[in-house]
Amino acid sequence: MKKPLEDVRVIALEQYGAGPFGTLHLAELGAEIIKIEDPTTKGDVSRYIPPFQEDSNSLFFETFNRNKKSISLDIRTPNGREVFHDLVKVSDVVFSNFRGDVPEKLNLTYKDLGKINKSIVCVSLSSFGMTGSRKDEPGYDYIMQAISGWMNLTGDPEGPPTKSGLSLVDYSGGLAAAISILAGLHSAKLNGKGMDCDLSLFDTAISMLTYPATWMLTKEHVTERTKDSSHPSVVPFQIFKTSDGWISVVCAKEKFWKLLVEELGDPRLEDSNFENFESRYNNKENLTEILSDIFIKETSEHWDLRLKKKKIPSGVVNSLEEALNDVQVKDRDMIIEIDHPIFGTVKGVRTSSHVGNSRNYDQKRAPFLNENKDYVLNDLLNYKPEKIRDLEEEGVFGKNH
Repeated sequence: MKKPLEDVRVIALEQYGAGPFGTLHLAELGAEIIKIEDPTTKGDVSRYIPPFQEDSNSLFFETFNRNKKSISLDIRTPNGREVFHDLVKVSDVVFSNFRGDVPEKLNLTYKDLGKINKSIVCVSLSSFGMTGSRKDEPGYDYIMQAISGWMNLTGDPEGPPTKSGLSLVDYSGGLAAAISILAGLHSAKLNGKGMDCDLSLFDTAISMLTYPATWMLTKEHVTERTKDSSHPSVVPFQIFKTSDGWISVVCAKEKFWKLLVEELGDPRLEDSNFENFESRYNNKENLTEILSDIFIKETSEHWDLRLKKKKIPSGVVNSLEEALNDVQVKDRDMIIEIDHPIFGTVKGVRTSSHVGNSRNYDQKRAPFLNENKDYVLNDLLNYKPEKIRDLEEEGVFGKNH
C-alpha cells in the first residue's frame, strides 16, 4: 500500500524550526521534501546549533529534517535559478520560511512560478506575513510570544512575563503551514491552478489567543496571569503541590467536580458556594485554599492513582525524562531510533500525525548538506554530465560541490 503523500513533491527553502517542523509531518506521511540549502551560508543554520554538533550536522537539525533530501543550490545566480525552475516544473509545492518581503524579492510567489508550473502551490511561512507594515521585519518564536501577549499571560502573577517551555508558536506555525499545503494541493487538483498561501508566525500567535481575545474584544475583559497555572475561569483546573511534587487536576465538567468531592470526602467541599461553575469561579480563592490543604498531605502518585481510579482527569507534573518513560509513550510507539554515521543511534520522538499504518513506515536520518544533488540532477531533472560539470564549475552548488 502506498504512503498517503507519496505522490507529493515539496521544494523546501526552509531553515531552523518552524518551517522544517511543518514539512516534517508531510515527510513522515511519504511526501518527498527536497531542501534547497544556500551554499553561501553553509546551508540550514540549524545544522550548527549546539550542543551535539559536528561538521554540518547537529541533533537539533536531525530532529526536524529526517526523511528529507538536500541539495545545495544558490538560486540567486542565473544558472542556479534555472535549476530551481526546472525543479518547479516537476514539483507540487514551493515552500519557504523567509522574512515576509523575501518571497517576492526572490520571485517565489505564484505570480512568477505559476508561469512555469500552472498547478504549483507557493507557500510562505514568515514572521509577519507578506503584507502589512511589518512584513520586512525579522522575527522568531520568542519575539512572537512577547508581542502577541502570550508572555504576559504566562507565569506566576508575582513573577516576570514568561515564555512557554517549548517554541509553541514555531510548531503551531509549522502545522498551520502543513495544513495550508494540503489544502492548497487539494484546491489545485480541483481547479487546475495553484496559488499563494501566505502564513505568518504573528497570525498564528494572535489566532491562538482564542477566548481571551473574544472576551477582550467583546466585553473588554482583561485575562490576568493566574497562580499555579490555573485556568482563568474554570475551577479547579490547575496544579496543586503535593508532599513530593505537583499534580494537575481538571474538573472541566460538573460530573468531575462531583466525583472529586466524593473521592476526597472533605465536608468543606460540600459548601453551596462550590456547587457549580459560576459559584466556584466566584469563590476560587477559598476553594483552592481548601484543595491545596488536602493535596499537600500525600504524594503525587498517591493522588494520581486515586483520581484516575474514579476517572477524574489528573496527571503528575513529570520531568522530561519521566514523560519520555511514560508507558503510553511506548504503547503508542512514539519513540523512533535511526542509525547515524556520526551520532550513532539517534533516538527521538515521531510526529503526532497518524494515517492508517503510517507508524510502520521506515524512518531515515536527516540528509547531509547537498547529499542528494546527484539524485535531483540525474534522476529528477535528467541533466547530462556536461551540464552538471559546467554548473559545478560555476559554483552553483557551492565551492566544494
